[in-house]
Amino acid sequence: MSDDNPFDHNDIDDVIHGRLRLGVMAYLSTASPAVFGELRDKVGATDGNLSTHLKKLEEAGYVTQEKRFVGKKPQTRVFLTDAGRKAWLAWLARMDAIMRPAE
Repeated sequence: MSDDNPFDHNDIDDVIHGRLRLGVMAYLSTASPAVFGELRDKVGATDGNLSTHLKKLEEAGYVTQEKRFVGKKPQTRVFLTDAGRKAWLAWLARMDAIMRPAE
């Protein structure tokens, strides 16, 4: 974070800042792990759109996915990683700094 200019937007994590990815990170910060269908419904995404954004978050190391079977049905669970939680908290701090009134 830029201490000399708290309104500097260059420190914002673009991986998190996308609207759908922001919703995913916010939800997972309180409900990790989440079943794929539950997460899809909470963030209002389609299966394909959510998969695309989860891949980007996974490539950044912010989430992991675990595929398993429940009975005979496949189920994907999405977990927020430690790196993802750290990045989420840094994003929140950055937003707080930007929104704080100028002093």
